[in-house]
Amino acid sequence: MNMKYALCGVALAALVTPALAANEYFVVQDSTTKKCSIVEQKPTMATTTLVGTTVYKTQAEAEIGMKADKVCAAK
Repeated sequence: MNMKYALCGVALAALVTPALAANEYFVVQDSTTKKCSIVEQKPTMATTTLVGTTVYKTQAEAEIGMKADKVCAAK
């Protein structure tokens, strides 16, 4: 019985772990206000554009990238 619970726990951890580690952050610019922001999903709308091609693994990296980008830093 204990082995059954252990296997279920391992299977559940294997399914949940990739979902938690798959965070991606993008720097985008609103085309009307020209304001930059950080989002967790690649933009698909016509009102926002991706700034650069870098995909950041943490929000802190994205913030540093946004400050360093000429498009966003000019504001």
